[in-house]
Amino acid sequence: MIEKLKQLESISRLLEPSKTDRDIFIKKTVQYSENFLDSIANIPTYNFPKDDINKIFDLPISSTPINYDEVLSFLKNNVDTPGINPASGGHLGYIPGGGIFHSALGDYLAAVTNRYAGVYFASPGAVKMENYLLNWMAEIIGYPKTFGGNLTSGGSISNLMGIVTAREAFNLKPKHIEKSVVYLTSQAHHSIEKALRIAGLKDCIKHFVPMDSNYKMNVDELEKSIKNDKASKLKPWLIVSSAGTTDVGAVDPLSDIGGVASRNGLWHHIDGAYGAFFVLSETGKEILNGMEKSDSMIMDPHKSLFLPYGSGAVLIKDKEVLYKAHHYQAGYMQDALEKNEELSPADLSPELSKHFRGLRLWLPLKLLGVDPFKAALEEKIQLARYAYEKLKDFENIELGVYPNLSLVTFRFIPPNFNPNEFNKKMIEEIHKDGRVFLSSTLLNGKFTLRIAVVSFRTHLNEIDLALEILKEKYKQLIKQF
Repeated sequence: MIEKLKQLESISRLLEPSKTDRDIFIKKTVQYSENFLDSIANIPTYNFPKDDINKIFDLPISSTPINYDEVLSFLKNNVDTPGINPASGGHLGYIPGGGIFHSALGDYLAAVTNRYAGVYFASPGAVKMENYLLNWMAEIIGYPKTFGGNLTSGGSISNLMGIVTAREAFNLKPKHIEKSVVYLTSQAHHSIEKALRIAGLKDCIKHFVPMDSNYKMNVDELEKSIKNDKASKLKPWLIVSSAGTTDVGAVDPLSDIGGVASRNGLWHHIDGAYGAFFVLSETGKEILNGMEKSDSMIMDPHKSLFLPYGSGAVLIKDKEVLYKAHHYQAGYMQDALEKNEELSPADLSPELSKHFRGLRLWLPLKLLGVDPFKAALEEKIQLARYAYEKLKDFENIELGVYPNLSLVTFRFIPPNFNPNEFNKKMIEEIHKDGRVFLSSTLLNGKFTLRIAVVSFRTHLNEIDLALEILKEKYKQLIKQF
C-alpha cells in the first residue's frame, strides 16, 4: 500500500510545477499576451474561419504532455485568429465585450489563490468584496440599503434570477400561470422569454406593448392593457422594460413605467445589461432616470464597464425576497450556517460553486479609479452621435432613430435595387474586409445595419475607418448590382 501511494504521489505531484517551470510558463504566457496587445490595432477584427478549423479535434487529450510553445501556437491559429476579435476597437457589432488588462490580473490572482466566493464562512473577504461592489452598483442606480444582489455570469442568468424572484414574490403557483400576464415590447431581449420558459412560466400570457416611433414602450398603452386585463379577470404581474435594447439601443421611459407598476401592484424588472452603467456618464444619467423605481434590474460589467466576458449582476430592491427565492440548506454545509452580517452569494443565486468574479471588477476600479470609466462611457455616446451625423451626408441612406446611448442603425436604399438584398450584401462585404465588424438586424422586415460603440478601444479613428469602409463598399456594390 505504501509503495503504491508513493508511486501515485510521484505522478500526481506533476500537478504542482516547480518554481523554474512556473517562471517559464509565466514568461511565455506574458509574452503571448504582450504580442497580442502590441499588435491589436493591426489584427483584423473579423477573420472568416478556414476549412482547417477542425484541427482542434486533431490534438487529442492524451496521457502524455506536449510542449507549451506548441500549445500557444495552436491557440493562436485555431482559437485567437478565426471569427470575431472582440478585443478589437473595430468590433462595432452586437454589443461588444470589453477585456481591460487590469481585469486579467484580477482573474489570474483569483485563479491562483482559488478563493471560494460562494459562502461567507469559506472566504469572508471575497464575499465582502463582492457585496461591496454590489453596494456600489446599487448606489449609482439609486437603490435603497434594503437591496440584495449577486454577481453573475451575464445578463441571461441575471434576468432568470430577477424573474424567479418576482415569481416567488407573487407566490405564483402552476394554477395561476395561465392567467398571469407579463408586459414587454417586441424589442425585449430574447433572454427574457427564455428565462420565463426555464422558470416554468412559459404559459404566462405575454402582452407585447406597442412602442412609439423611437422603439420605446408606450406607457399609455401599457396602462390601458393592464386595466383591460384586470377587467377580464386576468392577473397582471410583471413588466419588463429595457435600459438599452440590443437592436436599437432604446431606453424605455423607466420612471413612468415604474409609476404604472407601483399604482397597479406589478413587479417592474429592468433589463439594463447593455445600458445601465451609462448612468455613470453625464449624458446617460439623465436618459436613465427612473431605474431606482424598479423592483429588480440587471447590468453587465462585461458590456459597458469593459470587463471580460462572464461578468453580470442582478439587483433586487428587497433582499429578503431574493433570499427566500434562492436559499437552500444542506447537511454537509452545516459548519457554514452560523449567522453573520453578510449574505452569502450561494444563498442568493442558483450557483453554489462559483468563480471569484469580484476581483476582476474591484482591481481595475482601484487601480484606475472611476473617472476613466465615466469618460469612456460619455465618449461612446458622443461617438455614436458623431457617426449618426456623418451618416446623414451619405447618399441613398435611411437613418434609424437618433442614438439614445451608443448604438446607430441605418440602411442604404439605392435606386432600382432591393434594399434588403443590397444591405445584406453590404454586411457580407464588410465581414470579408475584416478591418471592422458591423452587424445587422431586422426592423419591421427591413434589413438594417448596426454600429454598436461599446468597446473601450473604439475611438474616433475606428469610427472614421468604419465610415470610410461603408463609403468604399457602397461604391463597389453599386457598380455590381
